[in-house]
Amino acid sequence: MSTTATIVTLFAALWIGFSALSVFTHKSWVVDNLVDYGVPRAAWPWLGTAKLLGAIGLLVGLRVPAVGIAAAVALVLYFVGAVVTVLRAKAWAHVPFPLLYLAPAAAAGLLIAQA
Repeated sequence: MSTTATIVTLFAALWIGFSALSVFTHKSWVVDNLVDYGVPRAAWPWLGTAKLLGAIGLLVGLRVPAVGIAAAVALVLYFVGAVVTVLRAKAWAHVPFPLLYLAPAAAAGLLIAQA
């Protein structure tokens, strides 16, 4: 695997893992928005778990590319869903935020696939 693929994958995993931790610890900059978007509180642990498992999957993908590709696809779908949720809430100014997580996940998946 190339150095670029490794760096991008590590960055994406850490970035998304931080996002998962922010959900688990109920950081106001995350959960206040979830409330505003109408995401039920009961879904929050599942959302954090999905992000955490995706981040772990990216890390595993450094050794087992198929797992990394699957994790990247799942994370891209997750963050596309986040964009849809933000759009449905008409929080237009917030649309870039899930894209900041989607882009590194997609890049990591593409780089892992090319390795």
